[in-house]
Amino acid sequence: MSRIPYPEIDALSDDNKAFLEKLAPLNLFRMLSHAPHLLKPFVGLGTAFLQQGKLDPVTRECVILRVGYLSNAKYETTQHEAIGLAVGMDEELIAAVKAGPHADGLSHEQKLALTFTDHLVTHPHPSDGALKPVLKHFGTPLLEELVLLIGYYMMVCRFLETFGVEVEEGGPKGAEITRP
Repeated sequence: MSRIPYPEIDALSDDNKAFLEKLAPLNLFRMLSHAPHLLKPFVGLGTAFLQQGKLDPVTRECVILRVGYLSNAKYETTQHEAIGLAVGMDEELIAAVKAGPHADGLSHEQKLALTFTDHLVTHPHPSDGALKPVLKHFGTPLLEELVLLIGYYMMVCRFLETFGVEVEEGGPKGAEITRP
């Protein structure tokens, strides 16, 4: 059960209600409607990662899931396991991501990304030893995307866990998030 009630849709402003109706029917978005001035920018950045991001989609989902697992954020992992399957992950890869960056079944890129994710989640100032391998592999633009992706999903997980956002009735709606 959520820690605070979701806002009543009828109580929202017409603009907020209209924007919310354009989105996938996610409890995350409903809860964020308490702060309508943040909903659109929040959705915009998430959409940029999912639809315009330059990272390989499977690597991206590995990173998002790893942040979710490290944060014990069931809502996030439930949604992004569905998205991961939709972009080409399989159950074995999802299990490897959950196990961590040294698990069998991860590509070299996925191991690098997950090792960096684990480090960055616990170290806001990453060491040169953690930074250099990912910079060499991804280059500056993709590394910047990776850092922002990790940070965004850390924020998402903390929001979800703070407010106790629940998985939607009927299960994950994750694949709907990626619709244009």
